[in-house]
Amino acid sequence: MTLIKLNHIKKHFGTKETEVRALKGISLEIEAGELIAITGTSGSGKSTLLNILGCLEEQTSGSYIFNADEINSRSKTELAQLRNESFGFVLQDFSLIESYTVKQNILLPLVYVKDKKQKKSQQEMFAPLVTKLGLTEKVNTKVALLSGGQKQRVAIGRALINNPKVILADEPTGSLDKKTSAEILDLLFTLNKEGKTVIIITHDLEVASYCDREIQIEDGSIVEDIVRQKNLRVSL
Repeated sequence: MTLIKLNHIKKHFGTKETEVRALKGISLEIEAGELIAITGTSGSGKSTLLNILGCLEEQTSGSYIFNADEINSRSKTELAQLRNESFGFVLQDFSLIESYTVKQNILLPLVYVKDKKQKKSQQEMFAPLVTKLGLTEKVNTKVALLSGGQKQRVAIGRALINNPKVILADEPTGSLDKKTSAEILDLLFTLNKEGKTVIIITHDLEVASYCDREIQIEDGSIVEDIVRQKNLRVSL
């Protein structure tokens, strides 16, 4: 099933003499359950593409269809709701509240859930989720006291607590050592095997090689779209 469809997406910043064309007509389709790496050099447009996929930025032109729904005409409030319900974000700098505990950080997205039944259901996910993440003994620890790998696990927990359809990871191992990076990637790969669509921005071609599909971007355009057979993927 096609979950995401982009039709000739362009994104420009600035005006006239200062205009930067970050994306120059991106068209692609992403199936539910795919594991995708988006690669490219610094400034190629890959992070801008991720921001548009996650409804953090709006395109200058072109259409974005998510789950068979045209989202171009949605209001900012509607886009925020879609973002909170359907996307989980994992970032290189973790973007956690350091003075909050592990539990407070993971449950933070539920502040924006208005439906009481839905909120209760998602709160019930907390205990099994922290067990899966190996954070059971850290739930009441302030994030400032955690290691980098533990912080990234908290970020993944926060991304998962709303049970999103898509995990968007922007250089999720960029600030981690090799061993911890492998652990975080194995966790993301496991989530994909469990049915999540996972899209990873990475400059690391080794990481990209473990994904089912690699979309290479240069100068705001897709230059290559490599599809690999799932059964050939080797776990880290």
